[in-house]
Amino acid sequence: YAQTLFTARPTDKYWDGKVSEYLAIGGNFRSSATATETPNQDDEFEFDLDEALFFLEVPAIADSLTFYFDQQFAPSSSNREAVALFQFPQQSTYIKMGKFFLPHGWRLEDDTEFVRQATGLNMENPDNGVETGIVMGPANLRFAITNGTAGGGEVDTGKQFSLHSTFIYSGWQIGASANFNDAEDAERTVWAVFGGVKTGPISWLGEIDHIDDDALGPTGRKQWAAFVEANWWIQQGHNLKITYGYLDPDDDLDEDERNRYSLVYEYFPMVATQLRTGVRFNDGIPQNDAQNSDLFFVQLNGYF
Repeated sequence: YAQTLFTARPTDKYWDGKVSEYLAIGGNFRSSATATETPNQDDEFEFDLDEALFFLEVPAIADSLTFYFDQQFAPSSSNREAVALFQFPQQSTYIKMGKFFLPHGWRLEDDTEFVRQATGLNMENPDNGVETGIVMGPANLRFAITNGTAGGGEVDTGKQFSLHSTFIYSGWQIGASANFNDAEDAERTVWAVFGGVKTGPISWLGEIDHIDDDALGPTGRKQWAAFVEANWWIQQGHNLKITYGYLDPDDDLDEDERNRYSLVYEYFPMVATQLRTGVRFNDGIPQNDAQNSDLFFVQLNGYF
């Protein structure tokens, strides 16, 4: 989509990933300049290399067996995904095994959003296991069993179970997710409902998560997280994004809620290029300066 529909200067000459019939490669590079204002602290301004990713796909048997790798080289080196994917086209089902991102809610690029940060179900915490899925008309169902250690070594016999379902129709979709991590002395249950709808030039996304940690405190801890996003497609190559995030880090405590507001302009000047600039305002408890910081950024994203 980013190479054929988003760009302000469409062209039929772009990299489609294919090196040969049995090999495809891709990459993603993000670099940004960020200014942060925090109450009672000195202002900060810095340049960052946000990520440098390389993707490799080997379709060993067409429409049946594919090997896929997602490797991060910066700002630190780590393998994000490495899977073998078995597809059964006639039954619209698949099975994959290896290391992968867990199916849960919206897969947002920004892992600092409360619905991704508080749940821990994001692109910083892939896990090892097996996943299967099936498509039945407008319904899509996925189920995964993983170690529950965020890719680390296993330490007990408990496992993490993820269930993700969506119903996709023309112009809108709705879904629900459930995640249960049966780690020893650290059980966690996460429920989510999410959806999206297109209203003219504006596309909406939303998600609500409930997180139940049995291991935190004598009676555990329950959290709520929510996210709303509106994308206004102004014209070809230009998008305005407005987001709102909400976090209640402890349902038993009053007046500890956090709110986050973002305004982001995205410009796709040419194929494989995205320029983003925006501002994020945080509203947390007055005693915590970091929860009330404001962030301004400019980011350049190149991909192929």
